Amino acid sequence: MSYLPDYIDGALAQTRTERIKELLSLRYDHPPLAYVHSFGCQQNVSDGEHLCGLLASLGFGFCPDSAGADLVLFNTCAVRENAEERVFGNIGALSHLKRARPDMIIAVCGCMTQQEAVRERLRKSYPYVDLVFGANAAHRLPELLLRLLEERRRVIDGREPGEKIVENLPVRREGKVRAWLPIMQGCDNFCTYCIVPYVRGREHSRAMPDVLREAKELIAEGYKEITLLGQNVNSYGKGLEGEVTFPRLLRELNDLPGDFWIRFMTSHPKDCTKELIDAIAECGKVCNYIHLPVQCGSDEILRRMNRRYTAAQYKELVEYARERIPGVSFSSDIMVGFPGERYEDFLQTLELVKEVRFHALYTFLYSKRGGTAAAQLPDPVPAQEKSRWFRQLLAAQEQITRSFHEQMVGRTLRVLCEGPGKEQGMMSGRTESGVIAQFAGGEALAGQFLQVKITRALNWAVCGEMIE
Repeated sequence: MSYLPDYIDGALAQTRTERIKELLSLRYDHPPLAYVHSFGCQQNVSDGEHLCGLLASLGFGFCPDSAGADLVLFNTCAVRENAEERVFGNIGALSHLKRARPDMIIAVCGCMTQQEAVRERLRKSYPYVDLVFGANAAHRLPELLLRLLEERRRVIDGREPGEKIVENLPVRREGKVRAWLPIMQGCDNFCTYCIVPYVRGREHSRAMPDVLREAKELIAEGYKEITLLGQNVNSYGKGLEGEVTFPRLLRELNDLPGDFWIRFMTSHPKDCTKELIDAIAECGKVCNYIHLPVQCGSDEILRRMNRRYTAAQYKELVEYARERIPGVSFSSDIMVGFPGERYEDFLQTLELVKEVRFHALYTFLYSKRGGTAAAQLPDPVPAQEKSRWFRQLLAAQEQITRSFHEQMVGRTLRVLCEGPGKEQGMMSGRTESGVIAQFAGGEALAGQFLQVKITRALNWAVCGEMIE
């Protein structure tokens, strides 16, 4: 199916598609193959699925690695500088492939390339990269690829992230059980350590009818878990006409017919309201699992991070949710070693973790990010000391997670089977609280909700027996 975004004339898009296919047939003596790799967050993975959908509409097949690809596309993440260096390493590794096959197309897009310094580095130091474009720009891929093929010279596009969310992009999803559903793009929060508002732009929400339409399509296609995506889903609806809020969207999705789960990420505590918690409590298809990044337990460090809540306010939210939502579980993000953080501040984080008892933690050592306010702050604590704190946090959370898993032993839980497990003859799925569950079974079970009696706890998962 041709690429037909909602604001481009259909005839023009069709003509462009046919011209690209013609030029590709002249360039290669075989059907062209693409390799697309997305780095970073779930939003990037979702963007990568749309990039793959566009490439498929242009006549590309797909291969599992860069060695056999006629087009390699890296969809990049800019959250951490060390992650950027890994991307540059991956790009550098393609140079020998390009020398061997000059007609190979190498493209780089996403959050990294939204930065002028990155585009300039690609321009000067990686002359074999053919195509560069930024974040929120998947819809421009056909236009830019056509320019590359017709002019046979590099295309480096540096336009700012678009304010308009483009609908009706084709999509080639990675799985058949779980699906990503973006509901907004951009961020208005400007946490001092975060580059996202600068590379993704300001917040823009999709119209609710468009979100509901895509959700209905996913349900009709058999997806059993739909994860709503946004840099801050709690602020969904800003700028839309009428009383459009995230709690209302959850209720509308919950009312759609079908047997499926709804998850969402990521949430900002400052926008997590009692109305939202009430909606989760009252919507049977919304999982009783909330990913609510706290980042730190020290009010002083939270202030420097520009998070706009206190540790006490965060704990009040958790307490209210536990009163309203039976069996609710929480996961969170914790950053260790923010500039100016003292051991006393870290101990407040450790105490919050022990008090809240998160089911899972995503933990990070602070990584300086050029272009953010935090990058200018003094950072006197040695990396070795920060690593010591980090190990303390990991040890504490490992005990908490293990305790949660042990408490599940003997219980029979609803599990969504996702596919084969790590061992032969075993299948893997997730509970409503997001815990990985392993059990014996065949691949035909993938995509089904099952009753599994938990018999054993591991540090990273639970094991059980399927109840017929």
